Amino acid sequence: MKELVYYTMLYDIYGSLLTDKQRLYFEEYYFKNLSLSELATRYKISRNAIHKQLKETIKRLENYEDNLKLAKKNKMLEDIITKTSDEELKRKLQEVISL
Repeated sequence: MKELVYYTMLYDIYGSLLTDKQRLYFEEYYFKNLSLSELATRYKISRNAIHKQLKETIKRLENYEDNLKLAKKNKMLEDIITKTSDEELKRKLQEVISL
């Protein structure tokens, strides 16, 4: 479950950097909960090809995060927001996160 949340968070941040096919397979597998077999039947390719595409997509998302660290920075900002009592600072940090 933790993995699913992490990958969908990375997808929210870096999804626009993926190919159309990678976005399609990722969304159908992780968001619509379709199985590899269902995807293979739907797109008339092998189950193994779908599996490889999903693995490659995860690898790309992790690579973007390893290099850019946007998810880590967002998490750090969210932690600061929850721990500070300065409402103006909270508002400004929330604006930065929502850009």
